[in-house]
Amino acid sequence: MLIHSFIALGIGFIPMFFAAPYALDFLSERIIVDTHATLHYFSPMKVFLLQLKLAALLDVVICFPFIAWEIWKFILPALYDDERKFLRGLVWLSSSLFVIGVVFFLTLCFPLILKFGVSFSTESLQPVFGVSNIVTLGIWLSLAFGVMFQFPILTYALVRWGFFSYESVQKKRPFIIILILILAALLTPPDIVSQLMLGTPTYLLFEAGLFFARKYRNAPTMKEQRDARDIASFDVFAPNGGSKKIEESEKAKEADNRQGGEK
Repeated sequence: MLIHSFIALGIGFIPMFFAAPYALDFLSERIIVDTHATLHYFSPMKVFLLQLKLAALLDVVICFPFIAWEIWKFILPALYDDERKFLRGLVWLSSSLFVIGVVFFLTLCFPLILKFGVSFSTESLQPVFGVSNIVTLGIWLSLAFGVMFQFPILTYALVRWGFFSYESVQKKRPFIIILILILAALLTPPDIVSQLMLGTPTYLLFEAGLFFARKYRNAPTMKEQRDARDIASFDVFAPNGGSKKIEESEKAKEADNRQGGEK
């Protein structure tokens, strides 16, 4: 699984490296249009290193569905049919939400964050941005949005699998909101706008995951269904009171051992 994932990332990095200059030009033009500021770089190798970072981001985004599929294939043999169907849907949904999170940030949130930053400029204070700082910030926040957009899947899966009940998650909603705000504060710059832009959609997605988990609150969880199948499969291999016979056989062995010790 890991080897295949690293190979895919290595192969995908090559075309993404050649695509990175065009992506950098696109981002730079968007930043200039949104902020009316100029971009600068302050060392000869800065742009090259920046293209490497951008190529790595594009590589992760493009290869994420394949990596998720490799994880899926790794755990596939240990699953029952309905568990496979359940997790197969989550794999594709996870990949889609990661890409949606990245696109949502780049098209909507990033321009708003930049406009908020330059709104404090005056005639005596004009913004001069280092292209490396701005694009690195964009790369980091893109990954943060992609990861945080997994929240509805995490919520739905934990409830559906039986790690937490729907009622317990519902009661702990205030603590989950605090957790989301803490994560948003850790993953974004220290300004309230960036934190709210990440925290607000994450909370809404959490509620969406909880909403879809609600209809299963009275149904057997995946864990309960698995336990029932395991018990049923044991009965198949030990029919007609076979389990009782096994217990009696074990007790007989213990009695024989005790008698042998007394002799």
